[in-house]
Amino acid sequence: MKYLALLRGINVGGNNIISMPELRDCLEDAGFENVTTYIQSGNVLFESSPRAATRLAKKIESALSERFGYTALIVLVSGAQLENVIKEAPAEFGNNSAQYRYDVIFLRPPLRAPDILPTLKLKEGVDEAFANNHVIYCRRLISKVSQSKLPKLVSHPAYKSMTIRNWNTTSKLHELMQQ
Repeated sequence: MKYLALLRGINVGGNNIISMPELRDCLEDAGFENVTTYIQSGNVLFESSPRAATRLAKKIESALSERFGYTALIVLVSGAQLENVIKEAPAEFGNNSAQYRYDVIFLRPPLRAPDILPTLKLKEGVDEAFANNHVIYCRRLISKVSQSKLPKLVSHPAYKSMTIRNWNTTSKLHELMQQ
């Protein structure tokens, strides 16, 4: 079964620097197969026999924490879940990159997007967000991006249980998972 591990807090601001070859080696040593990475922000595609997602995520977090000496947190996404993220995106989402920035906020279970969305601070006329189970789709008007309240997400109480990928990265990860 194909999975995507979205790592939080690596290779950002000089913290938790992990090379992609070392990251691949770590997951291969933990018993995962066909491990590949995409860009430096902690996107790992791999295969594993089907098992409970919570146990699988904990196994990966343990391996990363032990190997790299930091408290690893990931959001684990199955191939079917990533397929749903793409298929269930709001109409026209990602289609106007000249006018909007598009992001997907992936949530760690047990968080659910319909519960988190009402707690996000959004700037009317600048930010829009849409909930879909374990992801929140966000778009920001580029001409007013400096007014966006989405960067303040770092102060949200659930911030450590979410990770953000732009739409282009999310789409590319989906494409890679389909290969």
